[in-house]
Amino acid sequence: MVSRETAPPAPDEARGVFTTDRLELAERYAAWLADAGTVRGLIGPREVPRLWERHLLNCGVLAEVIPENATVADLGSGAGLPGLVLAIARPDLSVTLVEPLLRRTTFLEEVAADLSLEQVRVVRGRAEVLHGSERFDVVTARALAPLDRLLGWAMPLVKDSGVLLAMKGETAEVEIADSREVWSSLGCASPELAVLGKGRVPSPTRVVRVAWAPGREVGWPLAPSPRGPGASSGRRSRKGRTR
Repeated sequence: MVSRETAPPAPDEARGVFTTDRLELAERYAAWLADAGTVRGLIGPREVPRLWERHLLNCGVLAEVIPENATVADLGSGAGLPGLVLAIARPDLSVTLVEPLLRRTTFLEEVAADLSLEQVRVVRGRAEVLHGSERFDVVTARALAPLDRLLGWAMPLVKDSGVLLAMKGETAEVEIADSREVWSSLGCASPELAVLGKGRVPSPTRVVRVAWAPGREVGWPLAPSPRGPGASSGRRSRKGRTR
């Protein structure tokens, strides 16, 4: 029999990532991860004590660099990281969770329904099922694949004015260098690496941002959002290719 875990309480840092009216939803999501998430094998039991530090806060800071009212596709969403966290933190976003495994999509649908996240849609399948039919303002992925492979899956889903935001670890710089031939052949701008939440959350988030339009560098944050200042920048249109 699989033992059920209890989520740790929200740390003080959570109040700087989630607004007061959304923090309760984040706490309920943490409870889902600790309980059903571990029972169904979506989250390892050893991750439960650090759910906030390594998962919810780590994903939550990504919401600060996403434009207002954006459409978002989260590839390989798994337990909903970062897709469900973004939907909790930013109710203005329309979030599509793309995940091929049935037990994971079932979990995602149950959580979205329980938290009344009406702007969330769950698609069972790989990124390719949406190629040629849908494109998004922002495509996200967390530790899904090396950047050279991820680009082929994600960029066909990115609008001409959109971006890929890939959450990466300490190998981000190496992955950018190793994928140069791929992003250049696809017609992408040079990938940018940013560290989000530094000094505000225990584990800052390293994000690789890839946009269309070669030669155009766009600063962070991408555009003004309800949670922080910023300025948007224009980019030339460039369509992607499937792998």
